[in-house]
Amino acid sequence: MKRVLTIAGSDSGGGAGVQTDIRTFSLLGCHGASAITAITAQNSMGVEAIYPVEPEGVAAQVTAVLSDIGADAAKTGMLFSEEIIKAVAGALDKYPVERLVVDPVMVAKGGAPLLKDEARAALIKLILPKAYLATPNIPEAESITGIKIVDEDSALRAARAILDLGAGAVLLKGGHAEGELVTDLLLTDRGEERRFVTTRVATKNTHGTGCTLSAAIAAYLAKGLDLAEAVRAAHSFLARAIASSYDLGAGHGPTNPYAAAMGGSDRALLERLHKGWELLEEINPWGLIPEVQSNLAEAHEGAESFNDVAAFPGRITKAGERVRHTEGPRFGGSRHMAKILLASQRHASPFRAVMNIRYGADVLAACKELGLSIDSFSRDDEPLEVKEAEGSTLEWGTGSVLARGGEAPRVIFDEGDRGKEPMIRVFGVDAVEVVKIVGDIWNKLREKLK
Repeated sequence: MKRVLTIAGSDSGGGAGVQTDIRTFSLLGCHGASAITAITAQNSMGVEAIYPVEPEGVAAQVTAVLSDIGADAAKTGMLFSEEIIKAVAGALDKYPVERLVVDPVMVAKGGAPLLKDEARAALIKLILPKAYLATPNIPEAESITGIKIVDEDSALRAARAILDLGAGAVLLKGGHAEGELVTDLLLTDRGEERRFVTTRVATKNTHGTGCTLSAAIAAYLAKGLDLAEAVRAAHSFLARAIASSYDLGAGHGPTNPYAAAMGGSDRALLERLHKGWELLEEINPWGLIPEVQSNLAEAHEGAESFNDVAAFPGRITKAGERVRHTEGPRFGGSRHMAKILLASQRHASPFRAVMNIRYGADVLAACKELGLSIDSFSRDDEPLEVKEAEGSTLEWGTGSVLARGGEAPRVIFDEGDRGKEPMIRVFGVDAVEVVKIVGDIWNKLREKLK
């Protein structure tokens, strides 16, 4: 059992802080320990009062845990005051933790300050240099560096400035930026630069997002994942936790780490494909089924083989004006669809599900009217060795589009070749979202026929 320590504040409402950290550690299969820095009286509406723990009491908690139980990883959250920061730094000097995730918490979801202004310098001087990874959001990065973040260039400059302050790596979280996609930027002191992208979920229930993410990263690091893989896994975990967040009280509801943990299982993936089929049957987009038939597939986060991708064996067909399938979804159900999604995963696309539909100018026009991002590849550009390898075209084509960089498109099409039907492929974060997009396309086409 891997051991993870959180050094953070208590949230009486249970949506963030130590409560969410411990819950996340446990759900990811780790033993969670805690050192509470402050007791907050808060609920979904905000923080009503803060009662800091005496600094020597904080240091005693950290020392008690690390001197006996130890920690394979640790994280810090709300540290509140200069005195508490000094106490934590002293305890970590005596009992160092190599994989320390520093979440420089400054302001609560409702706007209450969780770090005194005069404590910021101590955080920068005493805690950041101990960080294996620092995870600031945009306002926190701006406060630490004095750099106004308005675009990718300023985000890179801010992240590099935090590295210069001594952190081993920085994950600059992009949740406060605008746009359909959320991009988290990872920079390390070894020069590694990576981006982790997911679709923004339209919800007010985002209490505890920073805690959930940093706790998940710490847990994955404790379990032996390297930094980039730990961040990737935690990024996906948080996306599922936000997508399954729930109403609680009259204000901001919390993330749902339980659903996030369950949502990464084989069973949950197959259930999403079953739900996708039920929705597809209800929508009945029979006019979008191509001559070679369709399929709907979804891959696990970080999929590496055909067995990490589930689809419908026998494909999705049409009989008259009804969509049909012969078998339920299973892993390894379609090598063609798997190759598309494996290429998507290798290029860090946020989309893990896909469905192929018929090619047509009318279908592309509907996609454009819906505001879907579109890109394409030409089979004329396909290398000879790819043409000669059976079933490699889709993998090559998807990879060639994503290798151009920028935002991963929702729609990738090709105009076919000799003996190859032209095709449109619709991408989404999961099978249900893909089917909803296909339904929107179908409804747009039907509107034009009325």
